[in-house]
Amino acid sequence: MTLNSQRLEAAIETLQEFAEPDNTHNRDPEPDFKLHLFECIPSTNQILWELIDSGAKAGTVVIASQQTAGRGQWGRQWQSSQGGLYLSMAVEPQILASHQAQLTLCSAWGIATILQDYHIPIRLKWPNDLILTERKLGGILTETKVSNGQIIRAVIGVGINWANSIPETGINLQTYFAQNPPVRVFSLEMLAALVVQGLRMGLRQLLTVGIEPVLKSYSQLLTCIGHRVRVAEQSGVIIGVNAAGELRVMLEPDQANKAQEIYIEPGKISLGYGSDESFNIKS
Repeated sequence: MTLNSQRLEAAIETLQEFAEPDNTHNRDPEPDFKLHLFECIPSTNQILWELIDSGAKAGTVVIASQQTAGRGQWGRQWQSSQGGLYLSMAVEPQILASHQAQLTLCSAWGIATILQDYHIPIRLKWPNDLILTERKLGGILTETKVSNGQIIRAVIGVGINWANSIPETGINLQTYFAQNPPVRVFSLEMLAALVVQGLRMGLRQLLTVGIEPVLKSYSQLLTCIGHRVRVAEQSGVIIGVNAAGELRVMLEPDQANKAQEIYIEPGKISLGYGSDESFNIKS
């Protein structure tokens, strides 16, 4: 399944026309786009970094019909068979290196929000997975280059299941649409345009109003809110995410300890996809 570049450019242009421009700030987080479409490549993130090294600027987008070496979080391989959407976008956020997680949070929020506008009930699995009917629809991988303590360039990679084969814990949109009409996203080009617009929207929020207004909406989309965890034999409840991208857990009081809020870094806890689970903190 190959994307049609003309249909894709038209879909992106149409969405841009409907988006409200933000003229209240001098910084322009939404540069013009330059699209690079490929049939099969090792990784959209990898190819985009190569383009950046050759002079490509913010707004460059790489899309592939298939990846042979797709990457996920923690160095995991991302299954990238024919029929999915594999997309990476270059940005130049000029934010503190310590705020890298905010790029992922805002990207996930932006994509989920715009897909919900098209009646696809996306939820988020902290920190970077897109969830649909308690199964994994897609994921986000953010990679950055830092200079003098600031992120000068970043590549935001997105993989979403459209009509590709999927593992048991996954779902693709074609399967969902077959079971939940009416269909409001009619093509892979339209999905790609929505993802680009979602990334733009997330980046615009981050660079114009900051992370705090996004965090409340992001937390409301999380599948794990209210789930119970155990930390060093003490019970707690997941209540949200902080600006550093850490999971907020409110530990319950017991005879030895008072109630307190703690923060858990990504990778220290393994969350499931269901809505009725409890979790243990990794040692």
